[in-house]
Amino acid sequence: MEQSYTMIALRVLGALGLLIFGMKMMSEALQKMAGPQLRYILAKMTTNRLTGMLTGTFVTCAVQSSSATTVMTVSFVSAGLLTLAQAISIIMGANIGTTLTAWIMSLGYSVDLTNVVFPAFFVGMILIYRKSHRYVGDFLFGIAFLFLSLVMLSAAGRDLDLEHNEAAVQFFASFDTGSHLTIVAFLAIGTLITGVVQSSAAVMAITILLCSTGVLPIYLGIALVMGENIGTTATANLAALGAGVEARRAALAHLLFNVFGVVWVLIVFYPFVNMVCRLVGYDPAVGGQVEQLPVVLAMFHTCFNVTNTAILIWFVPQMVRVVSWLLPGKETHHPDDFRLQYIQTNLVQTPEIAVLQAKKETARFAENIHQMFERVQQMLTMDDSKLFAKSYAWVEQEEDVSDRMEIEIARYLEKVSNDHLSDETKQKIRQMLREVGELESIGDACYNLARTLQRRAQSGRKFTSQQTSDLQEMMTLCDHALRQMCVVMHGHRYEHDIRETFRIENDINALRDRLKRANIVAVNNHQYDYAVGTMFGDLVGELEKLGDYVVNVVQARFGKKFVTLHSV
Repeated sequence: MEQSYTMIALRVLGALGLLIFGMKMMSEALQKMAGPQLRYILAKMTTNRLTGMLTGTFVTCAVQSSSATTVMTVSFVSAGLLTLAQAISIIMGANIGTTLTAWIMSLGYSVDLTNVVFPAFFVGMILIYRKSHRYVGDFLFGIAFLFLSLVMLSAAGRDLDLEHNEAAVQFFASFDTGSHLTIVAFLAIGTLITGVVQSSAAVMAITILLCSTGVLPIYLGIALVMGENIGTTATANLAALGAGVEARRAALAHLLFNVFGVVWVLIVFYPFVNMVCRLVGYDPAVGGQVEQLPVVLAMFHTCFNVTNTAILIWFVPQMVRVVSWLLPGKETHHPDDFRLQYIQTNLVQTPEIAVLQAKKETARFAENIHQMFERVQQMLTMDDSKLFAKSYAWVEQEEDVSDRMEIEIARYLEKVSNDHLSDETKQKIRQMLREVGELESIGDACYNLARTLQRRAQSGRKFTSQQTSDLQEMMTLCDHALRQMCVVMHGHRYEHDIRETFRIENDINALRDRLKRANIVAVNNHQYDYAVGTMFGDLVGELEKLGDYVVNVVQARFGKKFVTLHSV
């Protein structure tokens, strides 16, 4: 019999592994099918705490993973797309949405799903080979694996026959179900196991398995379910480690929300559980059919999360203040520090969200480059040598930062591209890789301009008033081009007209041609020496190149091929 129990235990472990894999596969497929729509729902449909809660419920029901919804929410907070209050309301809704998983699992123990599993595998295989429907096929495979694991667990539970195993019956009977100490102990066990395996669904399956055999009293099973609610918060908290303070606060709010619920349920534990049992028609004092117990667990899970949300939804501002007090850290940005603001490489997320964060980081990159050019503009007319030297050092440092930003963003995008992506997402990644490369070239152009201005300052020579005026005119055009580029980078393509960028570029080219001709004439007429004319020509040429790079960035943003040729 020992060998038999060993084989059954291995079957249970295999079924749990299949359950986790099926849930993961199904969740990822649903997220890929939802794609940008899911992102839009989370970012936009949170006008108040009630809509935020409903959004969290809907998204979690759709992707069948509260951890996925919570981690997405933490990512959005980190990217500045959601406020902390919006994130908390979404997390509350996610806790309600995850109760659907418990109902699916209780169904798997109550209904023979074998007739559903094998057709789902067959149809899913056909759809996977048809590339246009591969995500639907992945979803069917995931749900088939989920149902198959439930069938296997149910069969393993019957084979265990624990209700006739005297040792097992005596072991669980030795616990005093009327003691709060026992309830807290099982709650801690549920928390620990869920935190370790990172899957509340797997622990819920074990709980249902033990309860359905009749050996685990319903009070202890519910205590395990309460522990799962706390343990499942570990995923978001681990993901938020090293992220921004707002992201850590959102993850902490998730933990506090569930801990608060567990505390008040512990205070009214027995009356609350008895009330839930009566809703199902099960009397824990008398007992009844063990087939009812999975339904009792699912009903408790639902009542617990719905009631907890109904209580705390009115105290979101207070929760924001509490987590802000517990995590008072402020984001510090020292000029010598380099840190990506929106991209958090330690956060586990879907490719759609990763691309969105990269887009935000690229827009920030564009803003930094524009600030770099503004400092170069100021250097043209600086008379204070110390201030000039300080500005040059700042531009030099920012050029190094731009090099590192290009590398880090590109490395992140390459990592994301290794995942299974839609054609639309692949195109977005290619566009952003072009964008960051051209933005880094603008940074190089700014540095080259600063070096030429420094060379002029070190030589002791000065530009004539006409030269200074001409350079200011050209820099103003480049500044307009950069401002337009930043506007395009922050918005959507359909909101802007690429012709404005081309108009500015044409003005820059026309002015470049005029200034080059005037420079040759002035040098030949000895209005200034050849060295000054050379430095003036270098600045004009570099400014025209900068304008070309700006056009390339905008073209990449609009998904167009490069047509601009750098002038020589």
